[in-house]
Amino acid sequence: MPEDITFNQPIIKYQNGAFIDQSDNIATEFPLTLYINQQEFATIVCSPTHLEELVLGFLASEGVIFRQGDIQNIHLDDSKGFCHITLNREIEQHSGQYTKRMISSCCGKSRQFYFVNDAATSKVSMTETKITAAEIFSMMAALQEQSTDFKQTGGLHNAAISDGKNFYIHRSDIGRHNALDKLFGYCIKQRIPIRDKVLIFSGRISSEILIKASKIGVGIILSKSAPTDLAIKLADDLNITAVGFIRNESFNIYSHPERII
Repeated sequence: MPEDITFNQPIIKYQNGAFIDQSDNIATEFPLTLYINQQEFATIVCSPTHLEELVLGFLASEGVIFRQGDIQNIHLDDSKGFCHITLNREIEQHSGQYTKRMISSCCGKSRQFYFVNDAATSKVSMTETKITAAEIFSMMAALQEQSTDFKQTGGLHNAAISDGKNFYIHRSDIGRHNALDKLFGYCIKQRIPIRDKVLIFSGRISSEILIKASKIGVGIILSKSAPTDLAIKLADDLNITAVGFIRNESFNIYSHPERII
């Protein structure tokens, strides 16, 4: 398995009318195939870091597990790109909710869901967390400061989870969903409560990202970019505060503004 999230690639750069031999930092892309109870379940195309966290977060967000104790054994064969998971129970892989699929790098809770499993596993936030404008700027600044691999490659997504004060964890990945799953997996491994936490994200808040945030269980999501209309509708229905365009000492609140004080 590649050991780093980036690798150095020789390139030819055209600049100012001349061709120049240079090298460039490129984001590493790594396929990880999951087997659950000896049956192939999914292939995740990801950055090869924090893989156990990624697996835990992905399985939890898909509703395959509810806690780390649901896993009897997990074996990562990163030299071959396989992860074998043995659960304490069987799962219904052919029920219509689970299908073999590629996770690429690219109910009554809401009328906006378009996958059955999303409706089944998303959570309506019950958080009572409130944050200040100063805390929003501080958390986004911390995310920007730690996004060193993105600055080198331009090919990674960055995300963090925080309480706005003392707790802050950052993860990067070529897949935006993967970065969030790594954070979720970290909290599962460390038995860290998520309900009172805030999700900070580098990219736009799409409906998929909003649903992922809901599955994780946070009630506030912050982004330096824009949301989509479907994401705003989902945020409103799922009681999630969505804040975007956090830059230059300003931001926009798109849903449930009562948590921003």
